[in-house]
Amino acid sequence: MPQRLAGHDGPVVSRAVTVQAAPSVVFRWLCQLRVAPYSYDLVDNLGRRSPRSLTPGLDSLEVGQRFATIFTLVDWVPDEMVALEITEPVGTSLFGRLPLVYQAVALPGEATSRTTLRGDIALPRAESTVARGRATALAWGDLVMMRRQLLTLARLSEETARSTRSS
Repeated sequence: MPQRLAGHDGPVVSRAVTVQAAPSVVFRWLCQLRVAPYSYDLVDNLGRRSPRSLTPGLDSLEVGQRFATIFTLVDWVPDEMVALEITEPVGTSLFGRLPLVYQAVALPGEATSRTTLRGDIALPRAESTVARGRATALAWGDLVMMRRQLLTLARLSEETARSTRSS
């Protein structure tokens, strides 16, 4: 379990994809989450298309920066990990201050060419029937939304890696 989620007492849901790009390229695309969610733009980006090219300066991270509208950056490790937490009032009223960690981890023996892009979200601890229903809905919604997000970020990372190699 990622260090940032270690103190959380609820279940952690993990999603991961393999990316044909170096961790530094994948991490750079994770930084793009500052401006867009990269999942289903009609649903969670008010119909605006998430940028398909890297925005200069988004990799200059500072604790407290907003990510994907409802999250705030709470920690990061350059080229490796961003830890976020829901802080937007609408999100916290629905789910609490949920932690979310994205990691770009080099595959063993493939330090420069293949990466696992992983997302871990800590679900709220379900102490009642309503809380269990909310956590279940969040887990299923996360399955659909984060899967799309990770696949989109993986594709964009691979395109960036290919264009860098061919330059």
